[in-house]
Amino acid sequence: MIHPVILCGGSGTRLWPVSRKSYPKQFSPLMGEESLFQASLRRLSGPGFGAPIVLTNTEFRFIATEQLASLGISDGQVLIEPASRNTAPAVLCAALSLEATPEALMLVAPSDHVIADTDAFHAAVALGTQAAEAGRLVTFGIRPDRPETGYGYLELAHPGQSGAQPLERFVEKPCAAAAAEMLASGRFLWNAGIFLFRVCDILAAYEAHAPALIGPCRAALSEGRADLGFFRLGEAAFAACPDLSIDYAVMEKSDALSVVPFDGGWNDLGSWDAVWRELGPDADGLTTQGSVTAIDCSQSMLRSDDENMHLVGIGLKNIAAIAMRDAVLVANLDESQRVKEVVARLRTLNAPQAEGFPRCHRPWGWYETLSLAPRFQVKRIMVHPGAKLSLQSHVHRSEHWIVVSGTAKVTVDGTVTLLSENQSTYIPLGAVHRMENPGKVDMHLIEVQTGVYLGEDDIIRYEDIYART
Repeated sequence: MIHPVILCGGSGTRLWPVSRKSYPKQFSPLMGEESLFQASLRRLSGPGFGAPIVLTNTEFRFIATEQLASLGISDGQVLIEPASRNTAPAVLCAALSLEATPEALMLVAPSDHVIADTDAFHAAVALGTQAAEAGRLVTFGIRPDRPETGYGYLELAHPGQSGAQPLERFVEKPCAAAAAEMLASGRFLWNAGIFLFRVCDILAAYEAHAPALIGPCRAALSEGRADLGFFRLGEAAFAACPDLSIDYAVMEKSDALSVVPFDGGWNDLGSWDAVWRELGPDADGLTTQGSVTAIDCSQSMLRSDDENMHLVGIGLKNIAAIAMRDAVLVANLDESQRVKEVVARLRTLNAPQAEGFPRCHRPWGWYETLSLAPRFQVKRIMVHPGAKLSLQSHVHRSEHWIVVSGTAKVTVDGTVTLLSENQSTYIPLGAVHRMENPGKVDMHLIEVQTGVYLGEDDIIRYEDIYART
């Protein structure tokens, strides 16, 4: 049985504006109806795979569990990282959680990559399994098709050999000239950041090469606590971990490395140029997604993520045009690696679009702001069936709620009312209130807030089924 360990963090800067810090790319449906995270879960499930271990942070915990549930996965374990410490502590905590089964195999994978051929990937994992069961630390390398400077590389000890083979060394991201030389040599693979090993072997590797991580990670598990369906790692102990990747902390220093070459269609979607290639441009080199009209455009991608935003391109060539309700990106495809510079610039301007997503996901559903001005705000709110918001009050604002679909159960100062479509209610300033969905379909309403302060921190919670009080 292989235990999938799915890494689900990220800063959300490379595919802005669709990916942002509050909603990074793995949760977005970049390539179709499902998110990259959901596609990863499907790929790492089925015969031979155990329940997944998902490592994410507290901001993404409910998004992750919602997408797990959408696939019918109810036995997955979600470990909450209280601080960003890169992949070495995350993988070690997962390994320590499996320490009782030392011979068990762990397959560590990012959640934001595309692998087109699942059968070929499973075949590659099968090739790596024998080596992992023999005590090797196995990584998977992608056969390069271009001199890419955005990836790290793996040098093969015996080019041309099939199956799992000895790995000579890891190579940092090269310059263009070095990347071209490595491609021509046939000795190098892209580093996909996917690993397979037994629990006992990776723990021994940490003991040998990164012993400073062992104590804090053990303490993070022992001091951690269950919280609803999650397990929160101990905050102080985890924060004491050094910020290290598993490549640097362990893999590059080990003499028990093997690599399985893979050419089944892999892409880490690290730029809009990569997304454009993965989508499969038509004969004119054009890809379109969403509500889009392209006239005489070539070698370009046009994408609209808002049903009310129709994007039109005329005479575009080598352009990425990405439209959302609150932000639009227009960039030369060859310069799309520089999108993270945009995010850095927006942060200096304190622009909310730098990190905040227009649709804010919550454990009960989501909300988005339709209009915001001094003293009033209009929101659209969706509540899942059976879900309820916290029992709360506000110090600085009153609210009007208008149900537009479904049924709302509303509590205001102890009085409970059922509202159906086209009915409304008023929440006076200071009133203790709650909204919930008692029905079997999503409930949508429009909320109009009025007051001197409309920030999300103007909430006093008295009771909350999601343990946010």
